[in-house]
Amino acid sequence: MATFQKVSIKEVKQETANAVSVLFDIPENLKSDFDFTSGQYITLQKELNGEEVRRAYSICSTPKSGDVRVAIKAVENGTFSVYATSELQTGDTIEISIPEGRFILNAEPNKNYIAFAAGSGITPILSMVKTVLENEPSSSFTLVYGNKSVDDTIFHEELNTLKETYSSQFKLHYIFSREEVKNQLRGRIDNSVCNYFVKNMYKETTFDAAYLCGPEEMINEVSKTLENNNISKENIHFELFTASIDEEAASEVKEGTTEITVLLDDEETTFTMQQTDDILAASLRNDLDAPYSCQGGVCSSCMCKVTEGKAVMIKNSILTDSEIEEGLILACQAHPTTSKITIDFDDV
Repeated sequence: MATFQKVSIKEVKQETANAVSVLFDIPENLKSDFDFTSGQYITLQKELNGEEVRRAYSICSTPKSGDVRVAIKAVENGTFSVYATSELQTGDTIEISIPEGRFILNAEPNKNYIAFAAGSGITPILSMVKTVLENEPSSSFTLVYGNKSVDDTIFHEELNTLKETYSSQFKLHYIFSREEVKNQLRGRIDNSVCNYFVKNMYKETTFDAAYLCGPEEMINEVSKTLENNNISKENIHFELFTASIDEEAASEVKEGTTEITVLLDDEETTFTMQQTDDILAASLRNDLDAPYSCQGGVCSSCMCKVTEGKAVMIKNSILTDSEIEEGLILACQAHPTTSKITIDFDDV
């Protein structure tokens, strides 16, 4: 079961014209529950227009700060993001879940990190940057950050301050797609930009780990380029804005029904669902309090395990091949393909 705590908003800070950062007032008795690792996210829950809405947002503060702060950028026609950036105010109350997520910083002494972020993808990366700078004086962090323009750049002032404060440790490079800025690149983050930094500007630096957050095309291109520059795949970590559809998996989803048994909070519930429906949506319609957040296949909140039968996922950017072989699925993207299936939310 997803556990949410009602907290008040301590601060809403305007970061750009269409983005805010939100600081939560975590009560003392809950602070240990909200310990986190840089890169993780929390899920926000609010009833809007009579409907319960949940959205996942990465934490941009650091564990050492004691703060839990997220950044939210308005998305066109986005129910929650538009509300958060235009109506949410200091003193309001909202429900949030404990931190989770697999896109995390493994900070160690004497390491060189590089990150590529686009737009609001800076949010988890900022937490990582500040954590390394605060805690690892023998390590360095290089950040390449892409935006449309300076005015669209979330945390622009804070990043520049960090660059000045930690000039020997932190190297910051902007790239803008719709504005010419002196001494900054023009365009988008792609393989040529990645090569420019890794093969040329920092050719004498051996990067121990890379962190990528942004659109899928950027992540695919940069990941391949980093691998071609001798950064091992296991040291390239990423988080997508959205995941693309697996057409082959989608073709396996057929018309038909499945008898599904769901184990959740030590209770079993059995019902019949359409195979064209995803397991999360069917579970929620049958009044099961299944955990979920993004519903887009890019977080791990709805992860569960198939213990009998089979299901296919039409999107997945989280689970590894070995985890899928173990039976793990993302319920929001999984469709049953057998007449019976058993799903376990507890043993994951």
